[in-house]
Amino acid sequence: MELLRAEHISKVYGAGAGQVKALDDVSFQISQGEFVAIIGSSGSGKSTLLHIMGGVDRPTSGHVFLRDADIYQRDEEQLAVFRRREVGLIYQFYNLIPVLDVEENMTLPVLMDGREVNKERLEELLDILGLKKRRHHLPNQLSGGQQQRVSIGRALMNAPALVLADEPTGNLDSRNSQEIMELLKLSNQKYGQTLMVITHDESIAMQADRILAIEDGRIARDEVIRR
Repeated sequence: MELLRAEHISKVYGAGAGQVKALDDVSFQISQGEFVAIIGSSGSGKSTLLHIMGGVDRPTSGHVFLRDADIYQRDEEQLAVFRRREVGLIYQFYNLIPVLDVEENMTLPVLMDGREVNKERLEELLDILGLKKRRHHLPNQLSGGQQQRVSIGRALMNAPALVLADEPTGNLDSRNSQEIMELLKLSNQKYGQTLMVITHDESIAMQADRILAIEDGRIARDEVIRR
């Protein structure tokens, strides 16, 4: 079943001689529960694509559909709700609030949405992420791997349809990198969440169901690894 569809997406920054085309007529479909790795050199358009899929950055032209609804037909307030409820974003730099502890950082998106925290889900995520004994620690009391676990928990608290991760292991050593990928794959398999991960690491890309290679703002390769 199709979850996400991009149709003829282009993104242009600037104007005149300084104009940069970050994406150039990109189209693809992603199925519910699929794990897709996005690879490409720096400046190829990977992060721009991820941000457009997540409702963070509007395309210059083209359409993005989630469950057949064009997300960019929404106004800014509706897009903010979309980002909180439908998308989980995970970045290389953990973006945790330094004065909030683990539990508060994880539940912040739910509270900002004016909804009640699902305590059962919170406890399950704390357990899966190995953070139960760290639930009241501040970010500066955690290792890099633990901080990235918190950012994953925050992204999963709203049970989003789509999880987008931009170089989630970029700041971690190989052991922590693999642990983080195992956690992301677990969310993909246990909760049936669709997962898109930007990575420069070939070993991580090869764990995906499918690889999209981006070059100069275009899809250079779309390869199914496993079904």
